[in-house]
Amino acid sequence: MEKFNTILAQLWREACWEIEIDKSCVNIAALLSVHMPIEQVLVQVFDHQNKSIETVAVGCPQSKLSLPHGLRSLSADQWQMIKNQCSEKTVLHSAESPDVQDIKRLLPLAAPNDVLLGTLQKNSSLLGTLAVIAVNGTIFSSRHTAMLNAILEPFSIALENHLRVRELEHLREAAEADTLYLLRRLRRNKISDRIVGEDTGLKLVMQRVKLVAASTVPVLLLGETGTGKEVISREIHRLSSRSEGPFIRVNCGAIPPELIDSQLFGHEKGAFTGATNAHKGWFERADGGTLFLDEIGELPLAGQVRLLRILQDGWLERVGGKHSIHVDVRIVVATHQNLANMVNQGTFREDLWYRIAVFPILLPSLAERPEDIGELAVFFAEKAAARFMLPLQLPTDEDIQLLRAYPWPGNIRELGSVIDRAALLGNGKGLEVTTALGWKVQKADKTELSLPAPAPQHSSIFPSLNQVMKAHIERALVLARGQVEGQAGAAVLLKIHPNTLRARMRKLGIKVKLFRMAI
Repeated sequence: MEKFNTILAQLWREACWEIEIDKSCVNIAALLSVHMPIEQVLVQVFDHQNKSIETVAVGCPQSKLSLPHGLRSLSADQWQMIKNQCSEKTVLHSAESPDVQDIKRLLPLAAPNDVLLGTLQKNSSLLGTLAVIAVNGTIFSSRHTAMLNAILEPFSIALENHLRVRELEHLREAAEADTLYLLRRLRRNKISDRIVGEDTGLKLVMQRVKLVAASTVPVLLLGETGTGKEVISREIHRLSSRSEGPFIRVNCGAIPPELIDSQLFGHEKGAFTGATNAHKGWFERADGGTLFLDEIGELPLAGQVRLLRILQDGWLERVGGKHSIHVDVRIVVATHQNLANMVNQGTFREDLWYRIAVFPILLPSLAERPEDIGELAVFFAEKAAARFMLPLQLPTDEDIQLLRAYPWPGNIRELGSVIDRAALLGNGKGLEVTTALGWKVQKADKTELSLPAPAPQHSSIFPSLNQVMKAHIERALVLARGQVEGQAGAAVLLKIHPNTLRARMRKLGIKVKLFRMAI
């Protein structure tokens, strides 16, 4: 037994040193085979929530049996049997207990040989089992049972380490998925990608961003829809001392008025019908980080009062709560509306306006930064090729001149949709920018492209009413991202009934599917 104590020390070293339990099991099985007639060692883990058992490690000193890894669901009776058997003894021997014969059937492959089954636990909580299968024709003795009992603890630690590593791996994969989603949303390859135009059209904006990022004062982003306010808000967060904390974006215009308090400030269990659990609001979730309140002008007056208190002292109360909660949150707000006019009209609180307008940053429209259009077009073309799995086609000089001549009422968001549509229409053979814009173009000279100017009456290049109508409807569909009806639909922009719009689209041969695919 003294010799086995030496082996036991080696088992502890293997269990604690090797991160991958598969490798630990192979090495430990080889060590045990010196003292026990082992054909195979098997480690299985229990999933209590899903009532399943999974083989996570196999050690085969003599490589005669082949028991596969895998996850298997158990019936309620099988699950209860395992729990009952494993709670009564730490080691079960098939030669001594007929009940173990039932447990043997749960192994990945029926094992006719003798089996020792040990329970792997952490603080009396069942993690899994260690199955030791004897060499064919041999029966384990009481000495072997004692040996197995001695090695359950190092195997339990090895399994616990395995589960921790797997949990961390799942968390890493979830974080990578979130990052990938964010990069796709922002149309970037990696977090460190530079912002297009930061040295040209956005130079003054970026100077102000770098100036204010290190402080904690609220920032007000002003600009038309589609100018990149979310991108700038994330850059402020990235450059701040809170960059390791959460960044939470809330669209105030998308929250129903009756849910404003619950969404922003949270609620307690039973605060209202349907509140079956306590709920953290966006402010609590953003604690230690940055909260980006987009479309702040859409926040109802009642919500503005609650927001003002948090900005003043950092304290909030959940709906139905009886005590205050302190949060440490950096606020960045954005709007395309004229908040000063809203203050005069009484639709936005004057004291809140003074509180959030400490450091305003005005984002220029795309029409005000024509020098960036070419680089942005190339940027979106690269994204479109990857997104639609098409050969990369970059805009030509003529394409860029045409894009610069366009007024861009939808700003950068519209430019991205136009390039997406141009890539789809080109089908990997080029960018159909002209068609994607919905305009007829003409050569002004050998090197310049321009939008058609008004022509003399009866001119062959003067567009027909149907052509003008088609181009106008297509532009509305671009702004509406292919949506015909609803508050954000093209019908609202054109001020006509959705059915009337659909009838005209059929008549003019406009396929709404193209505009939806370009989003």
